[in-house]
This record gives sequence, structure tokens and C-alpha cells, in this order.
Amino acid sequence: MSRDFFGLTGRIVIVSGAGGGGIGTSVTKLVAEAGATVIAVSRSKENLATHIEPLAAQGLSVVPVAADASTDDGIATVLDAVRGTEGQLHGLVNVAGGADPSTWMPATRVKREDWRALFAQNLETMFFMSQAVAAELKAEGRPGSIVSISSISGMNTAPFHIGYGTAKAALVAATRTMAVELALDEIRVNAVAPGVTATPASLAYVEDDAERDRTAIAMGRRGRPEEQAGAILFLLSDLSTYITGQTLLVDGGLNLKWTHLGADNTSLFLKDESFRAAITQ
Repeated sequence: MSRDFFGLTGRIVIVSGAGGGGIGTSVTKLVAEAGATVIAVSRSKENLATHIEPLAAQGLSVVPVAADASTDDGIATVLDAVRGTEGQLHGLVNVAGGADPSTWMPATRVKREDWRALFAQNLETMFFMSQAVAAELKAEGRPGSIVSISSISGMNTAPFHIGYGTAKAALVAATRTMAVELALDEIRVNAVAPGVTATPASLAYVEDDAERDRTAIAMGRRGRPEEQAGAILFLLSDLSTYITGQTLLVDGGLNLKWTHLGADNTSLFLKDESFRAAITQ
């Protein structure tokens, strides 16, 4: 007798930050393949056309939505799309975030505007999107699951990237507190903390180096976006109904070794020596 282990058929899952061709796009594909209808959100219509519309063309239940999840108007647009879609709201995946290479620098050089921008991008967007979805679920009297992307940088030190690392650590704290507040409503709140993952965004400062990967990562290689998506699908699904307030490290054992810092305490994954020199000055 077959069984729907994931329990996502007939349910709607929002993926905020779906269009970048990395983790968000992989989550969109995998969750749709598991039976959900995915509201795939990106600020960029071009990214949606490149990475999300082909998934819909393959027959997956994916609804591209151009909206800025960092704004109240954007969140309202997303929820309007949910209300106009057949199915019952179940989940949210907060992928939107990240950091531009220009934000790498010593703690002594970080400006207030840099700090605020990183917190807005990585914490504020996650929190207010989660708040809105949780309120919608509570109004409907429905259980649900919220999963957000933290980072290994939020679980350990982040030399020369303190704003990003601290924002991702704050995301973990917000996850734990929201999990307590929403537990009796059967709304679970968890996070995934990726290690170094081969995404289009990471190509800005990480090149291929198999020898380095074998040295730094217990499993000897960088992660793939679909491997992050698998952990996220688990936390969204009915396979994890007794898990809340947790942050799951998905890093191939990088955190077990934590040898990716060189003699100058910069990451061995930084490919550009001029960039390395610039961020430490």
C-alpha cells in the first residue's frame, strides 16, 4: 500500500527568493515534485522567466510571483497570490537574503548603513514574511511549517563578515522564539544552516578547488542546492511534525572540522587574493 510520506498534496508552499537559480529554485522544484503548489517569489521578473517558468512548463504546479518580500506591499502581493490559488496554505520557505562581496571587511570598518542593510536583507525580510504567513495560518486555524535559511556563518564565527554572520545568528534566535509562540497553534518554525554550497551567488567568491574542499569539509566536497532543498522538504513535510525551533546544519561536516580558516583567519574559499587583501585592511 502506497503512502504520501510528505503530505504536501493539495497544500500551498511559498518560497521567498525562488528565482536565483540556486537553493530557492531547487526548493521550488523539489517541493512541487512532492505534490505541493508552490508560490515562487522573486523581485526579478527576469529570474522568474529564466528559472521558474520552465518548471511550470514541465507541468509542475508552480505560480511565479514578482514581488519584493522585504516590503509590506510585496508581502501583500504574495498573500493575494496565495488566496487566488487552489489549495490550502501550509508552508513558507525564506530563502531571500545573502550578502554582496562588498560587505566583507574587518569589524572595525563596518559602517552603520552596512550593518542595517545586512540585517534588513537577512533578518527583517525573514521575520515579517514569517509573521504574515503565521497570521494567515492562525486566521484559517490551520497547522503549518516555516523554514528559513540561516548559514554556517550564523552558527560559528564569521571573520571579516560579522554583519552577515550576526544577522544569520539572529535569524536562528528569531526561529526559536517564534517556534515557542506558535507551537500551540501547530505552526512549526525551523531553519537550515547551509555550509559552502555551489550556487550561482557563491561563484562571486568561491572557485573550484577539489584539494581545498577535501581538506576543509569532512565529506570532501561542497554541497549542491538540491541537497539543501532535501533538508527543507523534510522540515516542511509531515515527516517532521514533532520538530520545531531547530536549526539543521547541512554542511557535509564542515562544522565538524572547521579548518577552512587560513593563517590570516580569512576563509580558504575566497578565490581572489586581491579581494582577500582588501577585506583585511
